[in-house]
Amino acid sequence: QVQLVESGGGLVQAGGSLRLSCVASRSTFNLNSMAWYRQTPGGRRELVAGLAATGLTNYADSVKGRFSVSRDNGNTVHLQMNSLNSEDTAVYYCNVPTLHVWGQGTQVTVSS
Repeated sequence: QVQLVESGGGLVQAGGSLRLSCVASRSTFNLNSMAWYRQTPGGRRELVAGLAATGLTNYADSVKGRFSVSRDNGNTVHLQMNSLNSEDTAVYYCNVPTLHVWGQGTQVTVSS
């Protein structure tokens, strides 16, 4: 079973940027679509961005133009987050839906 590990979260001021990474224990992202989700302090989990194995991307309306998902290779994907605001505060998760795998999450906190 592939394992996913997220990193790159932290505390940042509003307007700042962070780059999250998701590393798979074996080559995964060149064959499978993946998604970034986030769970807000209120408990809501929402889809942030998706990256298909073909390279096609999609984004939630709330992050379009600010977030960008990319793939380094079959093992590593990134979520570049710019112009962060307090509503982006959440735990961010990496997911491969076809393999039913989630990472442990990384906390992003945006201070105003």
